[in-house]
Amino acid sequence: MPVRPRTLAIAAAVAVIFGLLTLVSGGRALFGGVDMGAVVPFVLWFNFGAGFAYVLAGIGLWRGAGWAPVLSLAIAVATAAVFAAFLWHVGSGGAWEARTMGAMILRSAIWITIAAFASRCHKPSD
Repeated sequence: MPVRPRTLAIAAAVAVIFGLLTLVSGGRALFGGVDMGAVVPFVLWFNFGAGFAYVLAGIGLWRGAGWAPVLSLAIAVATAAVFAAFLWHVGSGGAWEARTMGAMILRSAIWITIAAFASRCHKPSD
């Protein structure tokens, strides 16, 4: 079994847990028939789909896969891009919920942090 830095192990666990929570909450919002207020559909669909990528990235980081840091960076960049689009939507007067703002701040911070740890801790294979 490969030895992984503790920070990378924590990042991997956070990614998987966060991904599973994202799938549950996004699935309930999309398919549960619950009125979620003024949701922004492109943000909700992105976050739900990204939940699968979160789990995959976490598993890859845990296993030391060479592609996992790249996926983590791609998730961070995509999340920041969707956050920017959400801010554009808000600035243009679109309806939105305060919890969406908080969630996007949290998602961006988590994935920027995970991507930083993943790229710093990744040891290229020989």
